[in-house]
Amino acid sequence: MKKIGLIVFAAFLGGAVAIGAYKLLERNNDGYSLTEKQNMMFASNPIKISSAGSVDFVQAAAAVSPAVVHIKTTYNGSSDQGMGGMDMMEQLFGGGGRSRAPRGASGSGVILTADGYIVTNNHVVDKADKIEVILSNRRKVTAKVIGKDPKTDLALIKVDVMDLPFVKMGNSDNVQVGEWVLAVGFPLDLQTTVTAGIVSAKARSIGILDRENNRMTQEEYMEMQRTGKRPERQANTAIESYIQTDAAINPGNSGGALVNANGELVGINAAIASETGRNEGYGFAIPVNLAKKILEDFKQYGVVKRGFIGVTFAALDADKAEELKVKDINGLYVTGVSPNGGAAAAGIKEGDIIKKVDGVEIYDSPDLQEKIGRLSPGDKVALGILKADGSTKNVSVTLKPESSVGLASTTVAAAKPTGVAVDALGAGFTPASAAVKAKYGITNGVVVTNVEPGKLFDYYDLSKGYVITKINGKAVNSAADVEKALPTSRDGQITIAGLSDRGTFAITLQK
Repeated sequence: MKKIGLIVFAAFLGGAVAIGAYKLLERNNDGYSLTEKQNMMFASNPIKISSAGSVDFVQAAAAVSPAVVHIKTTYNGSSDQGMGGMDMMEQLFGGGGRSRAPRGASGSGVILTADGYIVTNNHVVDKADKIEVILSNRRKVTAKVIGKDPKTDLALIKVDVMDLPFVKMGNSDNVQVGEWVLAVGFPLDLQTTVTAGIVSAKARSIGILDRENNRMTQEEYMEMQRTGKRPERQANTAIESYIQTDAAINPGNSGGALVNANGELVGINAAIASETGRNEGYGFAIPVNLAKKILEDFKQYGVVKRGFIGVTFAALDADKAEELKVKDINGLYVTGVSPNGGAAAAGIKEGDIIKKVDGVEIYDSPDLQEKIGRLSPGDKVALGILKADGSTKNVSVTLKPESSVGLASTTVAAAKPTGVAVDALGAGFTPASAAVKAKYGITNGVVVTNVEPGKLFDYYDLSKGYVITKINGKAVNSAADVEKALPTSRDGQITIAGLSDRGTFAITLQK
């Protein structure tokens, strides 16, 4: 009996020493990466909740909710906040979108470590003069920005508080379409709210980041009209590869957690697709595997260090293959190669088709962009290439920093303008094909083929690829129809009706 007592005492003492040493290291050594911190935390304290197949989310919600925080930001009266603090899709579809920056806004964030590192969206904290974090115990603390990145819409902030609850980062590569997920955040300024849904799609690109990053403010537009000089814009290097879910997400959910039924973080909620600015069934989250790399760069460098292949490309489908006169309808058609990039050094040429990345077949730009977005300059990536002569080749590309490749990067190249440009709109149009009409269930329409910088379509963010069905109430089927419909406008206003992959729209343009 005495021997058993000694064994129990020794075990207790050893555990106490281990916990004490861990706590000492946790408080005194910040040299660990976020992933290492998570591994240490969960190695001895695994989450013990239901399996991914369970439809009972009680334990997952209970494990995650305390680690999702409410973020409130304030701005001075003259700050041109851009999209900071407002759901991107609310600005895109919620009416207005060009109003002055609010004096206060709110969003959500997810605690990743016990010592106060919190992930959120860039648009939640961008240009804020003050960032306040309201913890689960209702304590309010001020946060500082460690790093932020408009190209992925991610930000890492820090509060000086210890022993915080935190969420375990999962593996977004393992997320399956149809899998149950929970969205946790502070929608519409409510307290912690949990909603459930399924993963509707993966690797979804909605084009919002480039539109928002290159959106002109009204002041810039007026200055351009006065001087004739368009403001400088960054290259198209945004990375969009969203997890799409039908879990209810509303303004204020931005920066909150998307977790699986195990309570593991698989995405950071970022946007909603809506014509009203409120939930209509489509939400989008940044995959956590992409976020891990960005957040580690923030912690180590304060900025993101990206690696680039050094190509521009166009995603293939039946229509694009016909236009480019190629047989393949899957893959990424190389439209340009930077002479100083890794692709050129590996022998990739214009006209080649990228078919695989690290042995995995790719179909669209997000398939490549997310994988490259996880890597750094100097890293190598294996590409499967279909050469213009029909042969296949596997090459290893060493990624280069942006300064080496210039503007050529993993972005979709603009196609050459087709159709007739209409001066009043600053756009080109071509008749909608039978495939496009079938896709959208329409009987008429024209497709926007190019948009001229600084003119009406550019100012109102009507992009290439949009389908216009009516102008001033008149159905259009060609560029000639567009020109005929324009003189019927009243008071200098032009009404445009159409649709895109994001839904239908109707907008009035002031000439």
